[in-house]
Amino acid sequence: MKKICVVTGTRAEYGLLYWTLKELKEEPSINLQLCVTGMHLSPEFGNTYKQIEKDGFQIDKKVEVLLSSDSSVGVSKSIGLGVISFSEAFAELKPDLILILGDRFEIFAAATAAMISKIPIAHCHGGEATEGLIDEPIRHSITKMSHVHFTATEEYSRRVMQLGEQPANVHNVGALGIENINRLKLLDKQSFEESIDFKLGKKNVLVTFHPVTLENATAEHQFKDLLRALDELEETHIIFTKPNADTDGRVIIHLIDEYVKAHANKSIAFISLGQLRYLSALQHVDVVAGNSSSGLIEVPSFRIPTIDIGDRQRGRIKASSVISCDPDYSSIKEAFEKAYSTGFTASLREMKNPYGEKNASKEIVKVLKETDIENLLKKKFFDLK
Repeated sequence: MKKICVVTGTRAEYGLLYWTLKELKEEPSINLQLCVTGMHLSPEFGNTYKQIEKDGFQIDKKVEVLLSSDSSVGVSKSIGLGVISFSEAFAELKPDLILILGDRFEIFAAATAAMISKIPIAHCHGGEATEGLIDEPIRHSITKMSHVHFTATEEYSRRVMQLGEQPANVHNVGALGIENINRLKLLDKQSFEESIDFKLGKKNVLVTFHPVTLENATAEHQFKDLLRALDELEETHIIFTKPNADTDGRVIIHLIDEYVKAHANKSIAFISLGQLRYLSALQHVDVVAGNSSSGLIEVPSFRIPTIDIGDRQRGRIKASSVISCDPDYSSIKEAFEKAYSTGFTASLREMKNPYGEKNASKEIVKVLKETDIENLLKKKFFDLK
């Protein structure tokens, strides 16, 4: 049996990996190992490892890496601690291959430890661009440390090959989040309201805003401008999901808490909605606003507008439902006006999501099952002609 170790560090990333984990668990030729790290183990971010256990997965190793700091120094120290801790975890678990997703710093630490330990790496969602984030160089670095690649679009596959990866090892399986939309039975309006203990309004906005990590201390004034624009929307209720453990994330968390405290009749905030409630929310809100990748990848499948604020997602493929704007009050206000305009909403009825409609998990497991792991480590650089 192949021992495949999946590493997850955030609620969002686990939600994307959920169906792949189920398929790996049920595949007789694969022994699934699970390493949980990062925000999953933090009370501040909801101890979301409990949801993983509730879903029926055995956690083989809890890898503590997250320091109680969202400064650049704190994140750098967390990476160092992560490399040490993952090296020890992999030495104990002895996986034949690790499967990771995305571009966060704890995943970078896991990839570094695996590379040095001569453990092949399979990576999901490589080849993408987020030019406002440290995630951008981290993602491409992980691509170069990885041996098998699962991308979300053909363009991203070409970019991975442009980095020198062999085409035979690059597989366009579509965005993993689409599978949740296809396979989860989403909540109707009443059930959703009961699940969050909050009544939706005549109009509703879902907000997820993260710091732009390649900018210096911009989170506070950018988020205040967003709150100002939200405050001017009439008959509108607001659902906030709080940011990840990024530099300056606590600034945004504080502003959300203060806003909800002052506007308890029309707003509510969550550390984590979880995949079911989050995707169910997309059925019932009118607009998604902020700078989360979900606004570009999953939200277009619901044919509602996404207001993508600032540079965090600059460089990603965007559907016609995505309205990009500068991170200032007047630009955000103008974006909301466009999102609510009759002509714009009508244009979304026949729109297709550029990230596809297929389920990725079975294809990922099929590739991992059939891949000859013994011949992965010594990579040959692929030159574009």
